[in-house]
Amino acid sequence: MRLRNLHNIITFFSVTLLASCSVDKFIPEDQYWLKDAHVVSTDNSKVVKTYSLSNYVKQVPNTKVFGMKVPLKMYCLSGTDGSKWYNKMFRKLGEEPVIYDEQSAEQSSKNIVQALVNEGYMKASIDIEKKTNGKRLSLDYKVNTGSKYYIRNVYRETQDEKIREIICGYDTLRSKVYNGAVFNINTLNEERSRIANMLRSMGYYKFTKQDITYTADTTSENTLVDLTIHIKQHLENGRSMPEDHKQYRIGKMRFLLEVTPYDTAYNSLTFRGVDFLYKGKTRHFRRKVLLTNTQLRSGALYNDRYLKNTYTNFTNLPAVSYSNVRLTERPGSDTLDCDITVNRGKLYHTDASLEGTNSAGDLGAAFSVTLQNKNVFHGSEVLTTKVRSAYEAITGLEGYDGHSFLEIGYEARLTFPDFIFPYVRRDWGMLHHASSEISLQYNLQNRPEFNRRVFSAAWRYKWSSQNQSIQHKFDVLEVNYVYMPWISRTFKEQYLDSLGKTNAILKYNYENLLITKMGYTYSYNSMGNRGQTYGQNGYTFKFNIETSGNVLGLATTIVKGYKNSEGQHTFCGIAFAQYVKTDFDYSKSVRIDKNNSVAFHAAGGIAYPYGNSNILPFEKRYFSGGANSVRGWAVRSLGPGKYNGADRHINFINQSGDVKLDFSMEYRTHLFWKVNGAFYIDGGNIWTIREYKDQPGGAFRFESFIEQMAVSYGLGLRMSLDFFVLRFDTGMKAINPAYSGREHFPLYHPDLSRDFAFHFAVGLPF
Repeated sequence: MRLRNLHNIITFFSVTLLASCSVDKFIPEDQYWLKDAHVVSTDNSKVVKTYSLSNYVKQVPNTKVFGMKVPLKMYCLSGTDGSKWYNKMFRKLGEEPVIYDEQSAEQSSKNIVQALVNEGYMKASIDIEKKTNGKRLSLDYKVNTGSKYYIRNVYRETQDEKIREIICGYDTLRSKVYNGAVFNINTLNEERSRIANMLRSMGYYKFTKQDITYTADTTSENTLVDLTIHIKQHLENGRSMPEDHKQYRIGKMRFLLEVTPYDTAYNSLTFRGVDFLYKGKTRHFRRKVLLTNTQLRSGALYNDRYLKNTYTNFTNLPAVSYSNVRLTERPGSDTLDCDITVNRGKLYHTDASLEGTNSAGDLGAAFSVTLQNKNVFHGSEVLTTKVRSAYEAITGLEGYDGHSFLEIGYEARLTFPDFIFPYVRRDWGMLHHASSEISLQYNLQNRPEFNRRVFSAAWRYKWSSQNQSIQHKFDVLEVNYVYMPWISRTFKEQYLDSLGKTNAILKYNYENLLITKMGYTYSYNSMGNRGQTYGQNGYTFKFNIETSGNVLGLATTIVKGYKNSEGQHTFCGIAFAQYVKTDFDYSKSVRIDKNNSVAFHAAGGIAYPYGNSNILPFEKRYFSGGANSVRGWAVRSLGPGKYNGADRHINFINQSGDVKLDFSMEYRTHLFWKVNGAFYIDGGNIWTIREYKDQPGGAFRFESFIEQMAVSYGLGLRMSLDFFVLRFDTGMKAINPAYSGREHFPLYHPDLSRDFAFHFAVGLPF
């Protein structure tokens, strides 16, 4: 059956079913169903969208799914008898009608007006307009903003001489409140917090933002405001006379390791003037590590920012389960004694997992075991070892039916919670949440057509900004050695050496190869450490650049090293890859309301082989299609360009490229319980840099690449569980660059068997 006929039948029955139920039977007498609620501006300004005034509406209409109130319609399928099981089922799956509440509307009006006043519209007002039709009510909040108020003059007053020098001096350059600025209540609150944080980082331990008040003179007839910032003197509890704020210094420091301040039985020692108290014979952490992660110093002024950083540093240490900083004021002095409690957590962690695999229809299973030691050298270093084995039964591979695929992998990774590099201060690493990592991996693959061994070693650094919105990763060196100890005669004759050397890409990726990579990755998340942008107004950006073989290429060129039969320089008899590769990834989420959002995604990359390489290594090539790309195609089945291979046994090699573009737009909505829905449109493709005779039509050309963009559309379900998201996506091809004529536009001529793809994945696509 053609998809169009199926679609028409489903649409007919859906419309008939949804039209047959009415919401009126659930609305009590003399009450109304809140059909719509809108916030509009009387002067057609953009103020409603600019300040997201709809978010201040307390009572919102029923949820819309793809523009229709599907959850409400589901609820309406139930009868009035709530005791019957099928009525309970429909009501649980659906959403009951929203009954209009007068008090909620009035409170919403107050919320909107207050939000506008906070933004500088001091004379803002609002009118509520109701429209009824039977038992249905539509509501309009009509906003009249009035003129925006601005600050004319700023004055700063305090009797504390030291603080006056600060806030009336250089700090005025940092102030968020200045002459000509908008009179914004939110900004004034931010300024209070900024001044308080600044002073608390200069030793003013007892200063709070409640010590700062404002006086605003708005009596003039115009929209200009004279603003005075008042900073009160300190008033200690029980005292009648205020006094100047006191600057405090850190006094005696102690570390309490598995010890409370009230314990009497413990061991102690002194290191660099700091006392360390611990129980038993074992000191679980090196003293230098504890001091490095503590930014407070004896004799230095108290600094609130250093205190917060100290908490963050200890939280980031994997071996620490609990930390606390206790400051005690010495009576009648400006000294704070500091007790830092650090408790060790569970040091060993073991994890085992079993998973089913499905590679191009070949079923199998994989089992992995992971062991972690979180305090290897008593400095919260993490050693992770992982062993993984996988097995697949090979079917459908010509000449190899009944054979199997075996894979065994081992990985060891050692992570240091510091930036270990010459001339880099340790406190810089602590300030930027830096870590250093060494990793070793070995992978054994035994397939019926070949055996493959991959050895990898890497040294890399990671660090981030204070709020973790910016992440950096620098791969100083990553070495990958690919060794092919055995290739079957059938595979070699039929695929690698058939017709001379026709399939250069395939042949290149089944030879011994050395990859020496250096790279850098920059990531930005506008949500900071809040992380997930799903359903929020946020965006993420990621950029990566890597290169390989440059040092070896220069060295072998200078010494005029040996070349193999393919004209490649070798190192220890092994040809090495030489290329440069760069990628970017951008995604943005736009929140419509609490249940609906729209997400946009764009990604691309280009890799260029040069020098010792005419072809990119298989592991570095781009692929398209699948659950995280153009979802109308199965994984690795799209492109390059308009290429359409015929040999399905080795096509996964040819359907790879050097250039990639991906674009997506996804409408996301909450359906019920923990289930969300999505409608999306994807576009993209891959291309090759050079013309390869094994990939006709696959080369990138500026004049034709737009015509070779693939497009698909589809629906998806997401189940948000506690720690992960299960995703089910269905995709349909809309534009297929591999075909011409009628088949080029399957959007108009859909064929379910040819154009449909189903994807199951864990996590969101972007």
